[in-house]
Amino acid sequence: MIEIDWAAQAERLRTTATDEAGWNEMVAEGLVRSTDRLAVDVGCGGGGMAKALAAAVPAGGSVVAVDADPDVLQEARAHTAGSAVRCELVSMDDGPEPLRAAIGAPADLIWASASVHHAADQQAAIDALASLLAPGGRLALAEGGLPARSLPWDLGIGEPGLELRLDLAQDRWFAAMRDALPGTVPMPYGWTDALQKAGLTGVTTRSVLSEKPVPLSDEDRERVVTQFQVRIERLTPGAGDYETDHGHGHGHGHGHGHGSELPAELALPAADLAVWKELLDPDSPEYLGHRTDLAALSVRSIHVGHAPG
Repeated sequence: MIEIDWAAQAERLRTTATDEAGWNEMVAEGLVRSTDRLAVDVGCGGGGMAKALAAAVPAGGSVVAVDADPDVLQEARAHTAGSAVRCELVSMDDGPEPLRAAIGAPADLIWASASVHHAADQQAAIDALASLLAPGGRLALAEGGLPARSLPWDLGIGEPGLELRLDLAQDRWFAAMRDALPGTVPMPYGWTDALQKAGLTGVTTRSVLSEKPVPLSDEDRERVVTQFQVRIERLTPGAGDYETDHGHGHGHGHGHGHGSELPAELALPAADLAVWKELLDPDSPEYLGHRTDLAALSVRSIHVGHAPG
């Protein structure tokens, strides 16, 4: 059974919150209205978006950051210290009432990034979040987009299309993770339909392209290499305590996994793993960190629905 050890991911989520500060600030400024008084980040991870929302809400406004893991919430609390963010330990799986009690008032804006896809019943989770909105409030789901692109198609080592095959392996992992959730319920339609089924109106999707100039800076190149290291580790036979941000998520919201060995059928093929070993070895002549043609390109989708009134 695939489980996720969120406590083991807490430090990485805090690093992501710092690395993505610019993206979070841009998105928060586009979502927050001048009349907003309460914003909520559900599955807040390292607290990156919660901090950005706190900077964007008008004076006197507040932000509640919610997460289900105490270690992750501790990182979020440290990251948002000194801001108008209040951190609360509560799971989205417990339904709307614990969330309602933690939030304390109807929300003008609820943000959920890569968290709803960890709920066994995604539609029920969206219904619950929608029920917490004030009249005219918005629910923003950051889910999906396009796979990130960093590598040339032909690297000169292994079979071309290495990054594409990594994406396919991650999709298989994600499907297995969903299947393993107790009481999992299929959602055979898109996020915009899910928001409409929750009774929200004016549903739209905005996709945000992020790109760094090539050649990448040393810092950005190192970040790309680290992201590949994380992905390869969780798709290696025998791996445990691994996690995925399917699509381009930056938060989470499901439970307290304890890690489990990766089933062999979900691992990358041995030939590809051998190539990745060379690419991620700083002592190898094929090390990705030495390449000048690495890219940092991603497209993340944000789906927004409005509560009636």
